[in-house]
Amino acid sequence: MRDIADPVIWEELKLVAKLSIDETELSSWLHGRAFDDWRADFDRDGYVIFENILPHQQVAVIRDALKPHLEKGVTGRNDFEGVNTNRVYALLAKSPVFADLATHPLALAFAEADLGSDCLLSACLAINLHPEESAQPWHYDDGHIVLPRPRSSFGVSAFWAIDDMTEANGATEILPGSHLWPDDELAGALQPTDFVNTAVRDTDNDPGAHPGAIKVTLSSGSLMLAKGTLWHRGGANKSGAPRLIITPQYCPGWARQLENQLLAVPPDIAAGLPERARELIGYSIHSPFMGYVDGVHPRKVLER
Repeated sequence: MRDIADPVIWEELKLVAKLSIDETELSSWLHGRAFDDWRADFDRDGYVIFENILPHQQVAVIRDALKPHLEKGVTGRNDFEGVNTNRVYALLAKSPVFADLATHPLALAFAEADLGSDCLLSACLAINLHPEESAQPWHYDDGHIVLPRPRSSFGVSAFWAIDDMTEANGATEILPGSHLWPDDELAGALQPTDFVNTAVRDTDNDPGAHPGAIKVTLSSGSLMLAKGTLWHRGGANKSGAPRLIITPQYCPGWARQLENQLLAVPPDIAAGLPERARELIGYSIHSPFMGYVDGVHPRKVLER
């Protein structure tokens, strides 16, 4: 039996959903470089950064859309979510502005190039770190696909900075090149107990401190894209203000999404979303016919 984790097999699978990147649409963000050059950086380092992608007006609209949900003051349930952190899930059901973010051409270009044009939106959430939040456990976002490392990545995560991300306020920390690492044990890595632990840790108590870690500082409206196999974590917020990001996360069309998007986004709301957003949440087909409903394309069922 051929191993889906084999990079050669994975490239063959992606050819089933082959796409062509319209570089003219992306040119204003590529700074004169070819898209393939950016992808080479992505393949080498496991991440890429694009500064100042969203205009200030769009960031303001996003803040306004999130405000009523953040004001509920719901905080994380464990050490992974962050007991001093607000998380807002099911964003595409909250406002159409989040569909615009999930379908942003720059983020989608990298997701589709890595995962195929029939990729899905695995999750889309806001993460608001409050002061005194401790550093997250190290993790990688496609870890729910349990196959031995090193292997191909089965995810792409976008990190949109809504607030400035600074060294003091908990900027996302990454381990460059770690998307290529094997399954070796990493100090401070995610453990099953992190999903039940509710104790508040001191921000200076960091069992996962790593000499190779980089704090990804970003100005508001900027974007980091990371492969699903890249080790990363939310940093400790030692500032006096919250730090807000939105992270759409993408997976292959054959993979189970982290959040059940078809339940998270009710059909009446899904029907009003742009077509590409509907495809991403699951109203689409992975070749040859994965995802059908009663023998027909799910779009036809939604349109009824």
